[in-house]
Amino acid sequence: MYLYMGSEGIAQGDSTMKANPGKATILALGKAFPHQLVMQDFLVDGYFKDTNCDDPDLKEKLARLCKTTTVKTRYVVMSDEILKRYPELAIEGIPTVKQRLDICNDAVTQMAIEASHACIKNWGRPASDITHLVYVSSSEARLPGGDLYLARGLELSPQTKRVMLYFSGCSGGVAGLRVAKDIAENNPGSRVLLATSETTIIGYKPPSAHRPYDLVGVALFGDGAGAMIIGSDPKLVSEKPLFELHTALQEFLPGTEKTIDGRLTEEGISFKLARELPQIIEDNVEGFCGRLMDVVGFDNKEYNKMFWAVHPGGPAILNRMEKRLDLFPQKLNASRRALMDYGNASSNTIVYVLEYMIEESKKIKKKEHADGEWGLILAFGPGITFEGILARNLTI
Repeated sequence: MYLYMGSEGIAQGDSTMKANPGKATILALGKAFPHQLVMQDFLVDGYFKDTNCDDPDLKEKLARLCKTTTVKTRYVVMSDEILKRYPELAIEGIPTVKQRLDICNDAVTQMAIEASHACIKNWGRPASDITHLVYVSSSEARLPGGDLYLARGLELSPQTKRVMLYFSGCSGGVAGLRVAKDIAENNPGSRVLLATSETTIIGYKPPSAHRPYDLVGVALFGDGAGAMIIGSDPKLVSEKPLFELHTALQEFLPGTEKTIDGRLTEEGISFKLARELPQIIEDNVEGFCGRLMDVVGFDNKEYNKMFWAVHPGGPAILNRMEKRLDLFPQKLNASRRALMDYGNASSNTIVYVLEYMIEESKKIKKKEHADGEWGLILAFGPGITFEGILARNLTI
């Protein structure tokens, strides 16, 4: 059912820079997606057909949103087979949370397993060398959690130490990376598998004039999974570090709790995204980045000497960041490419951004451009929560 899409070669690139002793590094990346590929140009007609809706105003609004998101392709778990089996998912007002969770729990586990296998293959060491597991998802709810089912699916040791982050939304991937960094640096010799997995089925709904903001999600969000291996003091004979994770920071903005509002209801998850979200991020991003950059003595005149691996919550957020920080257009290329190819896949997306970042850095390397060793890995999620990691690109 799932399309295996590993990241062959990502962990085996020519790393010319050495990591600092004791600092956590990303050693490999991997990803996986469901089989259903959605072309943005055909989404509108398909969605309104599947939900038996013929509202021309809503259809026009969604068509307009599909163009402004800049998304071209996405992968989704939802399929004709699922809708035939569970037609109630496309009907307003029917309690369907049990059906949704049955689908989501299985789907996110399978995708996380496949992304982890791809990552472990790229890493080049056996899964038995994994000592810790950090699992991130906002698309499931069960006890025991997805961390256990992932560990079992990968046949990890029962002694593998597990951490689970639920409902962190779009900032979940970088939050998981922050937790993995702390584990790796405080447990010498450890190797941490970070896995993220998401599906939009948990919030799939028919269009409604009473919920016009739902159409933003229909036009923007995608499904998939991502994985990373994190560890300090890499063994250079068998491991090729990609990024060094220098300093991590998390902040929330008091009074913005309702800006990204999600509720688990009898009809699945209901989301509301306030219009002012991009403006709030723009107003606060410079101060947040400044606090991270102070660690190595950079100032705001050096933004364009850094790389920027930013979770692409949407084009408006990227555009406002670019304008506020006066970034060169190419600085957000990796984020824009990830958004175009996969949509906003919530916590997974930072994995896709980092893969593209490595590709972008290779272009810089060919041009013998000296900038781009230091950079920021950023994401914004419910809270509003800012997650950031000051990092070094070891592949340039």
